[in-house]
Amino acid sequence: MRNNVVWHHHPVDQSVRAGQKDQRPVVIWFTGLSASGKSTLAGALEWILTAQGYHTYLLDGDNVRHGLCKDLGFSDTDRTENIRRVGEVARLMADAGLIVMAAFISPFRADRQIVREILPPGQFIEVFMDASLEVCKERDPKGLYIKAERGEIKQFTGIDSPYEVPLEPEVHVDADRLSVPEGINLLLDYLHEQEILRGGYQRVEESIVA
Repeated sequence: MRNNVVWHHHPVDQSVRAGQKDQRPVVIWFTGLSASGKSTLAGALEWILTAQGYHTYLLDGDNVRHGLCKDLGFSDTDRTENIRRVGEVARLMADAGLIVMAAFISPFRADRQIVREILPPGQFIEVFMDASLEVCKERDPKGLYIKAERGEIKQFTGIDSPYEVPLEPEVHVDADRLSVPEGINLLLDYLHEQEILRGGYQRVEESIVA
């Protein structure tokens, strides 16, 4: 059946869509343990970029599992399929010219590599939210670690399911130590260095983002 499926090329492509928005499309992929601050930092970055005139979209792990991936569980196979689907959606959004934030535990290196490889070179930015298990347990806003340690949640990353630390992430965030504004500025500086942000980007002050 795949022999009957042909990729159609259209005159309006990523370069046209990105040019219309005056920006370089990328996928900024936040990975790390539960409660490491992925969604918090991704959401804050999107808010700052949108305020500065960029066209963005945030894909959040919990939100996606309410719709696109609601049929998936948390086995290794389902985790891989979850990231594959999200990767394809992120690729389409980048093709539309957007700056995409994706916040997913995405525990396996191979799965993150697959997403990197389906995007054009330079359009996948891996952000490692490096928070210790102890700190994540202390934060634990959903009480998930407590439930996992009680055996109420099975195959929970960091407890009875592994997390494979990124070997060479584009951005390494010391999530145990840095505040949200400091993390945002780290990301803004990197995006500026890579010429993804326009020359007049603005760093944020400690008091701007809670």
